[in-house]
Amino acid sequence: MEKPRKKFIDVVDKAMVAASTMDRDELLFSYKGILYPVTVCSPEVFKAMESLEARSDDVILAGYPKSGTNWVGQILSDLVATFEKKTQGEESVNAEDLEEFPYLEVGDAGKFERMNKLPSRRVIFTHLLPDNLPRSIFKSKAKILLLIRNPKDVATSFYHFSNGMSLLPSYETWDDFFIAFMTEKMPWGSYFNYLSEWNKYAADENVMTITYEELKENRALGVKNIAAFFGISLTEEELQGVVERSSFQSMKENSLKTHGALGSILFRKGGVSDWKSLFSEDQNEKMDKAFEEHIAGTKLGMKLKYDVYCKA
Repeated sequence: MEKPRKKFIDVVDKAMVAASTMDRDELLFSYKGILYPVTVCSPEVFKAMESLEARSDDVILAGYPKSGTNWVGQILSDLVATFEKKTQGEESVNAEDLEEFPYLEVGDAGKFERMNKLPSRRVIFTHLLPDNLPRSIFKSKAKILLLIRNPKDVATSFYHFSNGMSLLPSYETWDDFFIAFMTEKMPWGSYFNYLSEWNKYAADENVMTITYEELKENRALGVKNIAAFFGISLTEEELQGVVERSSFQSMKENSLKTHGALGSILFRKGGVSDWKSLFSEDQNEKMDKAFEEHIAGTKLGMKLKYDVYCKA
């Protein structure tokens, strides 16, 4: 179900062109104390977002940047498209042309009125904190898949992503980036604050948490569990098709078609423990301490299996 995603590609291409003419200190703006890329987000969009009319059958994916949202987002879109092709004899609007950019906070202020007219089921991604989402999402009892990934690999991936994307500030050294990551100067805010805030919803019956690492270890089981959570009934053969199309190799090979020029930046390695190539002993200690202070004892913190994936 790897379809060309025209809207996704157009939005990103225009943003990258616009950002290439801007100075580094012009690339981000602050809204309610959190930084966002100025070429893809705006205060007008955040204000208009409350007009979104969420539905109980919306398929929502939430995750901090570089936690694997594009990968898992494709799994969700594929599950929905496969189910709709089977039940309705046509492919879903999300899979066919993605009339709206899948990330809720990216686009123009009129997108939410257009989204309100889209047929169900809508597949929606977001990097936002729960308190910054439209209240209708929680009132509608829409199901949310919360994707989390260990902070050391998130930081490593974010570093390479920032240096490959013109719409984000780049960093001369890993050390400079590490300071920014640890001092809450990242687009979409602090990783630790993100997990702390979403942890308040971790026990909600309409929220399912999955880790990047567990999905890497057993993609077939992960896809099956995700489908069950959203009530997407597929045969074993149909599920296996989704599993095969969501392999890193398959997505990397199709990235130009699905994500345009961004594809080669998004699908870099797709592995676990790449952080070992960058972290110094001092940086390891600082990250370990921050994790212990902020999220180690929480439901999400324990699910991350920090000692397994983040200890040298």
